[in-house]
Amino acid sequence: MGLITPDYGLVVWMLISFGLVLFVLKKFAWIPIMQGLKSREETISKSLRQAEEARNEIKRLQTYNEELADKARAERELALKEAKTLRDKIVEEAKVNAQAEAQKIIDKSRIMILQEKENAQKELATIASKLALEITEKVLRKQFADKEKQIEYFKELLAEISTKN
Repeated sequence: MGLITPDYGLVVWMLISFGLVLFVLKKFAWIPIMQGLKSREETISKSLRQAEEARNEIKRLQTYNEELADKARAERELALKEAKTLRDKIVEEAKVNAQAEAQKIIDKSRIMILQEKENAQKELATIASKLALEITEKVLRKQFADKEKQIEYFKELLAEISTKN
């Protein structure tokens, strides 16, 4: 036989040795190889599931972070709005208080001016009456230097008073 066509004995021995190698591989190597492939497949699928879960968790955390950021912005806006409202209220209260205080001061000033005016009028009346008395006294002294004139004047006054009553 030639190189291309094998002999029947060689084929038989090749089949026996292939069967023996196949039996040994199946008995001792095939199960561990299959278990290794299966565990490798499980590890890969587990890793893929974990990666997908991690991606989902990252998306969830990003959504949560965005919600927190939106909530923080809303709270900041609310706090700023409240602070502005409070500031406006305080400013308005300060204006009202200042106006009330100014009005009180104006009222007190008016009262003080009226009192001072009354006091000045009283003092002026007192001074005028003193001056009138002094002038009258001087005029009467000069006019009544004579005793007869004094007695005559008093009689006129008594007559005038008695006619009035």
